[in-house]
Amino acid sequence: MHTGGAAPQDGPGDQRGPAPAATATLDARGVVTAWTERARGLLGHGPGDVVGRPGSGLLMANVSDTVSRAVREALSGGREWTGTAPVRHRDGHFVELDLRVSPLLGCDGRAQGFVVTGSSGCRGAHGAPGSARAGTAEAGPADKGPADKGPASVSPAEVSPPDAGPAAAGDGTATGARAMLDGAFTQSPLFCAVFDTGLRFLRMNETAARMLGLPENKVLGRPFHEVLHQPAFEEFHRVLCRVAESGSPACHESRSHAADPTRERAWTSWIWPVRDGAGEVCGIATATFDSSEQHRARQRLALLSEAGAGIGTTLDVVHTAQELVRLVVPRLADFVSVDLLDSVLRGEEPAPGPVGGSVVLRRLAHDVSEGGPRPAVELGEVDRYPEFSPPARSLSTGRPVLSRAGDPDFTLWSARNAARDVQVRESGIHSVMAVPLRARGITLGVAVFSRGEGSAPFGREDLVLAEELAGKAAVSVDNARRYTREHGTALALQRSLLPRRLPGQAAVEVASRYLPAGSQAGVGGDWFDVIPLSGTRVALVVGDVVGHGIHASATMGRLRMAVRTLADVDLPPDELLTHLDDLVTHLGSEDEDAIPPSVETAGELGATCLYAVYDPVSRRCTVASAGHPPPVVRLPDGTVDLIDVTAGPPLGIGGMPFESTERVLPEGSLLALYTDGLIEGRDMDPDAGTQALRTALAAPAASLEIACTALLSSMLPERPADDVALLIARTRALHADQVAEWDVPADPEHVAEARLRTSAQLTEWGLDEVAFVTELVVSELVTNAIRYGAAPVRLRLIRDRTLIIEVSDANSTAPHLRRAQIFDEGGRGLLLVAQLTQSWGTRQTPGGKTIWAEQSLANPSS
Repeated sequence: MHTGGAAPQDGPGDQRGPAPAATATLDARGVVTAWTERARGLLGHGPGDVVGRPGSGLLMANVSDTVSRAVREALSGGREWTGTAPVRHRDGHFVELDLRVSPLLGCDGRAQGFVVTGSSGCRGAHGAPGSARAGTAEAGPADKGPADKGPASVSPAEVSPPDAGPAAAGDGTATGARAMLDGAFTQSPLFCAVFDTGLRFLRMNETAARMLGLPENKVLGRPFHEVLHQPAFEEFHRVLCRVAESGSPACHESRSHAADPTRERAWTSWIWPVRDGAGEVCGIATATFDSSEQHRARQRLALLSEAGAGIGTTLDVVHTAQELVRLVVPRLADFVSVDLLDSVLRGEEPAPGPVGGSVVLRRLAHDVSEGGPRPAVELGEVDRYPEFSPPARSLSTGRPVLSRAGDPDFTLWSARNAARDVQVRESGIHSVMAVPLRARGITLGVAVFSRGEGSAPFGREDLVLAEELAGKAAVSVDNARRYTREHGTALALQRSLLPRRLPGQAAVEVASRYLPAGSQAGVGGDWFDVIPLSGTRVALVVGDVVGHGIHASATMGRLRMAVRTLADVDLPPDELLTHLDDLVTHLGSEDEDAIPPSVETAGELGATCLYAVYDPVSRRCTVASAGHPPPVVRLPDGTVDLIDVTAGPPLGIGGMPFESTERVLPEGSLLALYTDGLIEGRDMDPDAGTQALRTALAAPAASLEIACTALLSSMLPERPADDVALLIARTRALHADQVAEWDVPADPEHVAEARLRTSAQLTEWGLDEVAFVTELVVSELVTNAIRYGAAPVRLRLIRDRTLIIEVSDANSTAPHLRRAQIFDEGGRGLLLVAQLTQSWGTRQTPGGKTIWAEQSLANPSS
């Protein structure tokens, strides 16, 4: 109830306007039970003068019988009565008042008392009563709210106690206590109101009247939903109904822009039932306070909590900047931008300390609230911030800067850039916070927060919050920068250790791909290789080192070099993996002594490898695996199958055997070697991945390069979780007219016959220009096999891009090149072969050894 202001002094001719509303309560007999200070100010009677006395002589003096009867009938029917009647002032004159008389209903629906509110519309003449005007009886509002459960109550802070009689009226102490309680309710800074069980206003204090913008006499006795029918009060009304029905107190929180269109305010209301002496609910009381500060504090804490979980989820600089702007718009600002130094994007180490003077930054991320300003700088573009601008000042000082419209630096900064000037004017930007992004003593860039028309200016609390958020983002950006640098170093190392171009050879046509991991794991140790072998054979290799980062890349390089070295010795696949396993075991022991333990290098060094050798003459593919997924082959008829390889243990386990598997592949077969990153992922198990690979490989493609691209795009997400190495080879075959071979009896006399057969074959192939050298090489190699080897001896010529001479025997002892002395009769054969041919070597075979030599041809296609 609005009871503010001093009581007016009545007198003749007083024309100061309507007097404040006054309230009194009467019991069912018409005896005054409560009298407010406003009633004293209006009529001059204090509570001690009227409480306990009949009110009829005071309130209804000189009222016509018709009016009196209308009042009694309305009240006996449980309805309100409103009208105008003269009321006697203490000094004897009558005051014409606008009255509202509302019944206080009990549990049985009968009136247990009355609330009378009155205010003077126009003062009556001193000593002459105004004529009473007929009033109106209104239906009680009990049908507009919860069912009445008992007599409505009036707060003890507002009224005198119901049992205050004439004796109490003379008690000055009791009167003072009642006045104090009345003042405590009236002057409370909280929104206080009391309702009966029909949710009709019985009383409200000055704060409530001021917040609602309604005088007390306009609301008392009226239902809540009739007075406050706006949508913003619907939920509050439902809570009131629930408390009235259940008899249980409730706490209600609401938010609105009613008090301040630029800033949302929060309200907390305590609503509780008021019970009579019998414990029955006789009314509802509420106290509401402005909890905006607490609400904003919770919002700030919630925003910081979300920042801890939502900023820095990836090790990507751009994505981290985007996470910051998405988090704070529109909760903290209408527009936010993040600009970084170019050196940060390259992963370089910026100079420590603040950045002074005019600075050039690149726009990495920005976000705008709905209807917000158009960015003055597009994503990816650079902008130069003059030294007087808020962003440059924050970078030079290393501290956040708050600037508002009208500040010289703000005005000059916007005026210097046409796009920014349009942005400020069209969006009404009036407040800017520039916060430097600093981490570990280095400056990375700046975040700029802006508010425009319709938003409140930034305050100190906003600046502190922005600084906290920018600090979190800066640490994440710096982590991403350092990761970018290490990732780039590891990737450069990885690519330098992989073959830059695959060597030319006749056995297979090849295409390859390497994709680094798109996750935070970083570059791994996946690798592949194609190694030409003697006799037109080729080795296809794919491997995977456990772990990620520079250490994994360096280990991969060591293993790749080891495989090439072992392949040069021409070891069978199973023997090669056995030697490689020993090497990995030794490398692991060395690393334990040389490298401090870390997350990346802790534990034993592990790797997997698949080594396959394809011979285009026999069309045999020999494969051995060290814990690696088996290759997939697509035959010329379109059939796709796995090569059933006996999987050995991963490299580095030691003490376990490896086995080779042979399979004949028709010419034109497609062989796919890969690492586990291709068939394993977050949403795919290895079996499903292998089946997907078979399906993808079955699709026809115009070329191997297209096949590689299509296969990866169909099986991998945009950012794969692990490294992927893929090697696809299409087999070729050397036909019978390209190969000639003979058995040579183990007798020196047959060396000449071997030369003759060689000469005749070269003539048939049209290679007479190399006949002399070839005959000489054949003679030396066959002679050595007969003299130092064991039967059977076999000679083979292969014509492809080069001419290959092979002599095999049953002795496994490999010859070696030596320098013969002047008087030695032998020892010059292999030296002569080495000088006359492009290359030569020896390899072990299941039945002994083979010595080979290779000659270049001027016209290979002839």
